[in-house]
Amino acid sequence: MVGEKPSIAATIAQILSNGKATQKIKAKLPVYKFEGRFLGQVATFKVTSVIGHVFSTKFPSPFKEWGNVEPIALFRAPTIKLEEDTKGKVVNHIKKTASGCDIAVLWLDCDREGENICFEVIDAIYPVLNKFYTGKQQFLRAKFSALTASDIQKALLNLVLPNQYESLAVDARQV
Repeated sequence: MVGEKPSIAATIAQILSNGKATQKIKAKLPVYKFEGRFLGQVATFKVTSVIGHVFSTKFPSPFKEWGNVEPIALFRAPTIKLEEDTKGKVVNHIKKTASGCDIAVLWLDCDREGENICFEVIDAIYPVLNKFYTGKQQFLRAKFSALTASDIQKALLNLVLPNQYESLAVDARQV
């Protein structure tokens, strides 16, 4: 499970574990661990977070200097994703935490920016998440409006797929 910031991850872990989560990594981005039930089965939960956006969307070098480029060319110009954290600590952290997991549940803000961060997390952890018998990985989105026990528990019971179209709208606006 990945929250948008450490305080959200801590609250989610405490609520879903009934206060029994243990903090396995004590750092800027802690990891909480606990046992529970997920989709009707016994599961080990790991909860951590990012710190907002994981990547930024930029134009490659020929298009960086907008004053030297015809504006119409920017509509067809390619874009690239670069890590926000130039030291790579966030991406490495979420990869290490997700390694060997079966399902990633994304607890990010319920707006377009949150949806965009979902896909940034998916891009980062895709190579390390276990694949199901179908050969696909499982990414689910928790939709919640408050950090209350009732909202968090309801969100866990009503998980949805992340919305790529909302994410792409953010990418288009970022460059």
